[in-house]
Amino acid sequence: MTDLLDEHMPHDDPDSDDLANDSPHEDLPRAAGLEARIVTAIAPSLSGMGYELVRVAVLGRERPTVQIMADRADGAPISVSDCEAISQGIGAVLDVANIITGAWTLEASSPGIDRPLTRVKDWNRFAGHLARAEMAIPVEGRRRISGVVLGADETHARMRLDDGVELALPHDDIRRAKLVLTDALIAATARPTPTN
Repeated sequence: MTDLLDEHMPHDDPDSDDLANDSPHEDLPRAAGLEARIVTAIAPSLSGMGYELVRVAVLGRERPTVQIMADRADGAPISVSDCEAISQGIGAVLDVANIITGAWTLEASSPGIDRPLTRVKDWNRFAGHLARAEMAIPVEGRRRISGVVLGADETHARMRLDDGVELALPHDDIRRAKLVLTDALIAATARPTPTN
């Protein structure tokens, strides 16, 4: 995983707690609270820079770290220079939006091979690969689910468990989901070897 850290200093307390995650951009990662306000604030700029937002996470309280995971819109691998561009561009957007009070750190990175599954397109792109999901509300009595990704639509992601049972997981109830690192996943995401 490629990443870059950027430090941000305190600024005035925002009165913008009422920002909603009702962005016109399709297939954004699902988020709530502060993370949803960050998604709403940065998605248009990130898209304009040629990137797709994969995940926003805010970690820590005293000096929080804002983690931004992104893909290149053209499908090419994320480089260190991409992370620098994201950090500079999105850091400025967050400073102007004034969503985070106090000092904070921005971390821009690629999602990595065993990436989180946060968008419908992620679930569909990685159909056939192993994943783990943690549910906020159990599905058929299961809060932790491991199995093969079958795809997704606008309301549910689908997985097939080892015993052959297929489950539909409501997107709104998925706390987190990510791919499991396997040889098949590594082979599927490997860059083609250049030929001369």
